[in-house]
Amino acid sequence: MKTVTIIGAGLGGLTLARVLHVHGIPAEVHEAEASPAARAQGGMLDIHDYNGQTAIEAAGLTAEFRAIVLDGRQATRALGQDGTVLFEMDDDGTGGRPEAQRADLRRMLLDALPAGTVRWGRKATGARSLADGRHEVQFADGSALTTDLLVGADGAWSRIRPLLSAATPAYAGTSFVETYLFDADTRHPAAARAVGGGSMFAPAPDRTITAHRERGDTLHAYVSLTRPLEWFDGIDFTDPAAAATRVAAEFDGWAPELTALITDTDTPPVLRPHYALPEGHRWERTPGVTLIGDAAHLQAPDGEGANWAMCDGAELALALAAHPDDPEAGLASYEQAMFTRMSHAGDETRRHLEETFGDAIPESLRPLIPDHRQDH
Repeated sequence: MKTVTIIGAGLGGLTLARVLHVHGIPAEVHEAEASPAARAQGGMLDIHDYNGQTAIEAAGLTAEFRAIVLDGRQATRALGQDGTVLFEMDDDGTGGRPEAQRADLRRMLLDALPAGTVRWGRKATGARSLADGRHEVQFADGSALTTDLLVGADGAWSRIRPLLSAATPAYAGTSFVETYLFDADTRHPAAARAVGGGSMFAPAPDRTITAHRERGDTLHAYVSLTRPLEWFDGIDFTDPAAAATRVAAEFDGWAPELTALITDTDTPPVLRPHYALPEGHRWERTPGVTLIGDAAHLQAPDGEGANWAMCDGAELALALAAHPDDPEAGLASYEQAMFTRMSHAGDETRRHLEETFGDAIPESLRPLIPDHRQDH
């Protein structure tokens, strides 16, 4: 099989490259970032036994994954607005969602690829179809490449997606404001006690404070607000203290150990609006090109995005390996399975919430369960 060209070195693209390598299929990955250390890679990820872990197994990296898991971080608690513990689940080591840092996962995958697989500083700016199922990708440095088999693993604002679909992401109605508290047990003890040893969430119908204990003594908080984009335009995020105060005002009357996750931040608050592709997004089979991860099925955060991206990468590689003499059959097989899988993805979210809460799923979490997808 000819070389597979992958645009994007996120977890999905790297999983695809690694599983292809396991099966002897050459791949090259083009990534916009200048180096693996060009930016922070985000926080904790819980890797699920029904998608992310199966991808890691296909990549032959189960032992390496277990080595980077942070013990104890599966512990979960829900707090009321007054700080009262409503629900708590300890991490006894038997849960199906072990936690690891996103940066460690990316490093694990990079270390498992042959040297030179990833071409850094290669920002794709566009792509066009040529004859016979081939495609040309243009890059910001003025260069271009032509490939027989192209995979867009380049996220929400994919430059490869227009080859297949006219769909564009739309604002999903919610946004995160991210904060970090460092040396939390000594410098922010009340917030640290509220979060506990793993993750904590304090839900309300249109606002939630969620926090994770990351490596060492760091708390990473995600303040979720259901507000129009114009509302956030009224906050000056170039003034960190004023921005934190304004966001915290939305939680007036909440326990101080919870609002401290906003007001005591050791980093400037970062706004992260959520975007999504249309429900049931799919496309007609187009020779020589496909999409994985957010490029294919971007959704508002529900704890599944990285897991499904890794699953996509592994499943696409396995489909191509199963059709070594007919890549088009491999692409078609992958897409059919992926479209079906993602139309029922809400079932797994529901299963996890029901296992955790029984019949008492908080109303603020029910929007994470897309019931209407099940009939697709």
